[in-house]
Amino acid sequence: MGVLKIISFALLLFQAIHAGNDCPSQLCGDNPFVVRFPFRLEGQQLQNCGYPGFDLSCTSQKPQVVVLNLPHSGDFWVRDINYLMQEIQLYDPNGCLPRRLLSLNLSSSPFVAGYSQNFTFLSCPTDSVRTRLAVIDCLSNSTVSVFATSSMNLARAMTMCSVVITLPIPVLWPQDDVWLSSNLDEDLRLTWNVPSCGGCEARGGVCGFENSTSDQIWCFTDPESVIPAVACSICIACFTCMVRRRSARNPSTAAVGPPPPHAEIVGLDESTIESYTKVVLGESRRLPGPNGATCPICLVDYHPNDTLRCIPLCEHCFHSECVDEWLRMNSTCPVCRNSPSPARANT
Repeated sequence: MGVLKIISFALLLFQAIHAGNDCPSQLCGDNPFVVRFPFRLEGQQLQNCGYPGFDLSCTSQKPQVVVLNLPHSGDFWVRDINYLMQEIQLYDPNGCLPRRLLSLNLSSSPFVAGYSQNFTFLSCPTDSVRTRLAVIDCLSNSTVSVFATSSMNLARAMTMCSVVITLPIPVLWPQDDVWLSSNLDEDLRLTWNVPSCGGCEARGGVCGFENSTSDQIWCFTDPESVIPAVACSICIACFTCMVRRRSARNPSTAAVGPPPPHAEIVGLDESTIESYTKVVLGESRRLPGPNGATCPICLVDYHPNDTLRCIPLCEHCFHSECVDEWLRMNSTCPVCRNSPSPARANT
């Protein structure tokens, strides 16, 4: 009965993996990224291949581009998608992102800004603007120059200018009042919290709905790496079954002797573990390095004020209490098996 249970489980696992392949990744033109769950390409992938609110389209004219429509802000072109970090990188098809930022509204969409910083937009006579200020060309003309600053001191000092608006602008990383001015020409980077698939991505898997009629999200592993393991498990189970039957028929052939010695457990000492960087998450839950929104060990989503510990060199992070216990038993990273030496960890 034991071998039948193992084979049944293996077949169920194979069916689950196969079901996850009903939504293959898609490309749009020569774009360097693939489109897959939680995103889907309208007209090319089935409705259940994407999560609600993550529909993309692919333009027909060449060069083809991927388009994301934000309900209250219109169409943006997609430059890249980072599934591990759960981040999408957008730009304005008309080349004037600052104009779009003035009316950016992310409500009714699943996307949020990872970080935001207040910027004041100022409209100034062109001849009064100092040359070291970054003018936003697409909002300016021959007589009026527009620039944006995160420094309230500078905004108050520019008495010859009129304030257009002050509003939070998504930024790659917040600065401490050091931006005298910015033309805000960097791409718009947005993140999503639901669905949370960072942990699945970190383990080499891909998220997707359980099947075409379910709203349950599963983590599907690459069949090329799992199917051999399933086949191996079946073979081992069959071999074990045959040995047991043979031993039962002829007890004299049963193996006797002392049990094998216990393998020595080699982990890290407490001083080395404590030397690894600790991070306390802020409200945005953003992390440096190749990390998602879920702890790869316990599979629980990160929350603000959680304490995480990061492995040197590879920068994979985990709940501190999870990875500390792991490192007491193992000297390698749970995700990539990187094994930094104590000397390198402290450099």
